[in-house]
Amino acid sequence: MSDKDVKESYERSTARMRGSGKAIGSQLSDEDYNEPDNHQDIHKKFKADYEKIEKSLSMEEVHKWQREHIEKKDQSIDGYPMNVIIDPAMREMYQVVNKADITNVFDRFSQQQPIQCKFCVEGLSCQLCANGPCRIHPKASRGTCGVDAHTMVARNFMYRHVTIGTSANIFHAQQAARTLKAAGEHSESGLKIRDGEKLKKFAEMAGLDSNKAIEQLAVDFANWVIDDIHRPYHLESEAVKAFAPEKRKKLWRKLGLFPGGGYSEVAYSQTQCMTNFNSDPIEFLLRSVRLGIANEYQGLFLLDILQEILMGTQEITKKKQNMGLLEKNMVNVITNGHMPLLAHVAIDLASSDEWQQKAKDAGADGIQILGHVCEGQQLMNYSGTHNTKGYGGQEGEWLSQEYLLATGVVDMFMFDYNCTVPTMPLFAKKFGTKLLSTHPVIKLQGTETLDFIPEKMKEQAQKALNKAIESFKERKQENKETYIPPYVSDCTVGFSTESVREALGGSFTPLIEQIANGNIKGIATIVGCTTARYGQGGSNIFKITKGLIENNILVLSGGCTSSVMQYTGLTDPKAAQEAGDGLKAVCEQLGIPPVLNYGACVDIGKMTQTAKEIADELDVDTNKLPLVIGAPEYLEQKAVADACTAIALGWLVHIAPVPSITGSDVVVKTLTETTEELGLGKVVVEMDAEKTVDIYVDHINKKRKELGLE
Repeated sequence: MSDKDVKESYERSTARMRGSGKAIGSQLSDEDYNEPDNHQDIHKKFKADYEKIEKSLSMEEVHKWQREHIEKKDQSIDGYPMNVIIDPAMREMYQVVNKADITNVFDRFSQQQPIQCKFCVEGLSCQLCANGPCRIHPKASRGTCGVDAHTMVARNFMYRHVTIGTSANIFHAQQAARTLKAAGEHSESGLKIRDGEKLKKFAEMAGLDSNKAIEQLAVDFANWVIDDIHRPYHLESEAVKAFAPEKRKKLWRKLGLFPGGGYSEVAYSQTQCMTNFNSDPIEFLLRSVRLGIANEYQGLFLLDILQEILMGTQEITKKKQNMGLLEKNMVNVITNGHMPLLAHVAIDLASSDEWQQKAKDAGADGIQILGHVCEGQQLMNYSGTHNTKGYGGQEGEWLSQEYLLATGVVDMFMFDYNCTVPTMPLFAKKFGTKLLSTHPVIKLQGTETLDFIPEKMKEQAQKALNKAIESFKERKQENKETYIPPYVSDCTVGFSTESVREALGGSFTPLIEQIANGNIKGIATIVGCTTARYGQGGSNIFKITKGLIENNILVLSGGCTSSVMQYTGLTDPKAAQEAGDGLKAVCEQLGIPPVLNYGACVDIGKMTQTAKEIADELDVDTNKLPLVIGAPEYLEQKAVADACTAIALGWLVHIAPVPSITGSDVVVKTLTETTEELGLGKVVVEMDAEKTVDIYVDHINKKRKELGLE
């Protein structure tokens, strides 16, 4: 068959499958793809104008506007996206990018309307076999294979969300374990064991001999973690045995939810999703809860512990956030993602006189590394990184990364795993930023990728910093126009199980007393992402959080929600004035804000540990606590897996936007009612901020009554 025959065969097959002559993909041009080499004229075509934009004034005025803005309730399609963007820096840079007609996240969301698939929204579409894609509606109530709506929705929920999210968090924990092992075995790696006491504590809980030399103990604990992750699904996880609440473990065994090794659990679950395997929707949902337990104790919880051993436990302190931390004559390095393992070694190097001098020799005032998205929240909180000379602060949430590069002063954008958007090569080419992936799990078109070799992290960090300095030289030589939005937020950070307990005098009793006397009604975690949807974009998170603290509910934040809390001033102790009288009094007494920043989305693992310790002190199961888990603008698969963790621990979980489950009343009923009847938690979906606050308050009051506090 000739090449011409092959092409014609493709075209004939396309026409037969689609019922039309041309594939949609064949109608796209080079400009519709993210390969930077296909955009040779990018500098000529897109003109960034930093003057013709509406600029804000002081942060005090910004905070006043933010509060007036959410009261107007105008975060709808009209006026989008400026009516949902409440970060002052992002507001300015969106205008720059939009007016230059450069692709960006908010404009892409608009372009997706109204072509987004309504069947997918409800979970009623399937592409698992060659008879599809199938979509279910009243005139075609089953897929070609015979699958009904209940099974299709439940299977999509587990396959498309929970298995991916669980495997991602467990993968992260495994990489952190590899890094701890390298720290114990390879002193030349640049890695350090900064919290040896934490290592001893958790190694003892794992049943290891903590009397060994700290380096050998690091190796032993790392191997224990890796071995448990790879344990077969039919053998109970040692990590769950060691770290999960005792009362929960009894329930999980009774319900058949006690997981084995995380990777094996994911493999088992994905096997169940094969076409014509499992058709029991309840099995898919309970298996999702089982994955949620593995997600926590072999993923979130362990990766938090491992990273803190390497980088230092969170420490309550004051830091700064937003794009105003960039400096035109500094070598500006942004580190993005969730796994700051190479980044913290690079910060160590950048803090040395040697590397600061290298930057000065290139004509800069110095070199600084700033964190972005969850990686930035972690670096801002860890005691081993946030007080070093090479650390510059935290930049923002995932929605802001394209706009961040549009400032023209980011010399390097290094990224690990996840939340680096596919268009970054185009922005890097346009605005002169060097891109560097620090883990092969994430690759972008036309971008260099480092292998992940913990034993060689110092060498790899040196390479990254040298590339950043070279990029600065090019920027200075070209002397292109740049602009830095002048906004910086003051924020108190570094809250964790340990730092909160220490601030309370070594016990959670003072916090429990404040909950008992009603000054603090309960606790809400506002965690996860931000989305580009109408009514969201950070504004929904802000509205909900404001309503909660006004009702004397203490808020813990983690993930991109933490950036929202920071640029709206809610992590500044001054925000105590906006809380209800009881919470305000507690915050003023302790000198803390009404929103405690726990860090990244993965630091949900630390929030569950805080809840466990409070429950242990009260001698109750975790499902008895006056606690709500909220993800008011969840984005991706890890958030859904985390929701399953919360269900396993017995908590009410609020999710918005609505996940793809509404196509089955059985799935909805199971997740919103039946799970609670089994002693687990349940899901609530609500888009309206005021109604959401009412749901949180009512649930917390219900739990207070059950504890005899009302």
